[in-house]
Amino acid sequence: MLLNKWLNYRIHRPENPISSAAIVLIHGLFGDWQNLGVLARDLQNHFTVIQLDIRNHGSSPQAETMLYSEMATDVLTLLTHLKQTSIIAIGHSMGGKIVMAMTAIAPRLIEKIVVIDIAPVTYQINRHEKIFSALEAVTQAGVTSRQEAAVIMRNTLTEESEIQFLLKSFDKGKWKFNLPILKKEYNQLMGWKTIPAWSHPALFIRGSLSDYISENYRKDIITQFPQAQGQIILGCGHWVHAENPAAVIRAIHRFLAIPADKQ
Repeated sequence: MLLNKWLNYRIHRPENPISSAAIVLIHGLFGDWQNLGVLARDLQNHFTVIQLDIRNHGSSPQAETMLYSEMATDVLTLLTHLKQTSIIAIGHSMGGKIVMAMTAIAPRLIEKIVVIDIAPVTYQINRHEKIFSALEAVTQAGVTSRQEAAVIMRNTLTEESEIQFLLKSFDKGKWKFNLPILKKEYNQLMGWKTIPAWSHPALFIRGSLSDYISENYRKDIITQFPQAQGQIILGCGHWVHAENPAAVIRAIHRFLAIPADKQ
């Protein structure tokens, strides 16, 4: 199911970009355009940076399906609308899968990709069951404030950082993401269809404490992204860009060959 409206987005154009390629930042599940803000604030000093809400998140249009091919097309349609002719795509988790799916649809448009803590594989484990339960409990309770929602969520979730992240999308008693659709399409979001090899530079960043990118997935990564290189950020979990943004930014700077005097 394709959208009939543009994705919600923000774009920042620096006065003197170091490249004609624009950077597009794509958030993960339950997020919005602000989630990779720490990266945007740094990279917008050097590149045109586009931040967006994917379908069924934030202020973007709603849709009944969440196929990666569709979500990649959503982003590419927006980029065409914005007249972008060269792209560096960066995505975290689900956003990383969207980035990878984009390479199969528009391989020549994309110059480089950065995939943060996700692999091009199908994940068999339901990693979000407790989160869905907590979100649904808030909806059923009919509360309107984040403080009330937090109390309810703590009955199910134990990590306060996770609760606070989710609450960023709770406004006036409603979730900004389409909870019923995300739950219905969850298997699609955890899934993956192998794509043709994309022989351009690809950086895979993972937290050392995260199991989203394991050694078992090395063959899957290299088969689909022959020029892939990896960067492990020590002491970090799945939210590596939030836990150690400086290390992630340094890795991206090296990968994009940003001159030292520009950093």
